[in-house]
Amino acid sequence: MKKLQQHIAEYNKQMKLGSIPKTYQKLMKYLMGLRAYFIRQYANEFVIGSFYQGYMDISYFPITPKVLKAQQLKIGLIFNHEKMQFENWLVGQNKQVQKEYWLLCKEQQWDQYPLSSTAQNSIIKHPIIKNPDFEQLDILTKTIEKETLQFITAITNTFPNR
Repeated sequence: MKKLQQHIAEYNKQMKLGSIPKTYQKLMKYLMGLRAYFIRQYANEFVIGSFYQGYMDISYFPITPKVLKAQQLKIGLIFNHEKMQFENWLVGQNKQVQKEYWLLCKEQQWDQYPLSSTAQNSIIKHPIIKNPDFEQLDILTKTIEKETLQFITAITNTFPNR
């Protein structure tokens, strides 16, 4: 197993090459712009939470439809850095709520979207765009919007009010 100093040396080497910091900055700018787009389009329908940059594992912001807010659930619009894909997650406001709904989905054998293997990070993880094309940002944004709205509709129809 590499020691931290070995990782630091590799990190420093990659940072000096310049591609990673420039790419990361542009990616974060796009994701923050995507959040702003959702706020402009859906401020009356959803509560759009703060943007979380993450640790170069995932970056996300929550989108909370009113019907899910009452149930302490929210949708995460995720960019998974390692898999290089956009995902929608159904998550609970806390670990207890998340585990409760994960067990409910598991007991009901709900299979419309893949159930997470554990309730650790999410209830459902649904990849929406694998290997996105960042050369056509308008098309990418519209595709993310369409897929996310479909996911939200399916989830809100499944958990209308308990």
